[in-house]
Amino acid sequence: MSPAEQEVLDFIARLNACWTSADPASGGVEALREFFHPDMVAVTPVDREPRVGREACVAGWVAFASSARIESWTESGHRVRLFGDAAVVTYFYALRCRVGTAALALEGRDMFILARENGRWWAVADQFSAFPA
Repeated sequence: MSPAEQEVLDFIARLNACWTSADPASGGVEALREFFHPDMVAVTPVDREPRVGREACVAGWVAFASSARIESWTESGHRVRLFGDAAVVTYFYALRCRVGTAALALEGRDMFILARENGRWWAVADQFSAFPA
């Protein structure tokens, strides 16, 4: 893996730690503002329309994080493709959490598109879904 690809993976790891980690050093879910581009778009399995803009995307992650107690988050199978100042990152995830008294096990795939502006990476698009049945 090249240093640039590792930099992208480190960015994704820090981004996901914001909303999946109980460690205060991760910054918490509100810290996603430091990762999401102002014009970010997210296509999620729970929203009919795409979430458009940083605040709408952060609001979606905040809503989930405030309703669920995350017990574990794992990622695997990372692939990074660099295109100049853009990157496409795909991976698989497994999330274990509790919503109220219900235990949930969610597994699927995620794809982030990143853009480098002024020397730093930003998430400009995300699409995630459960595995097909």
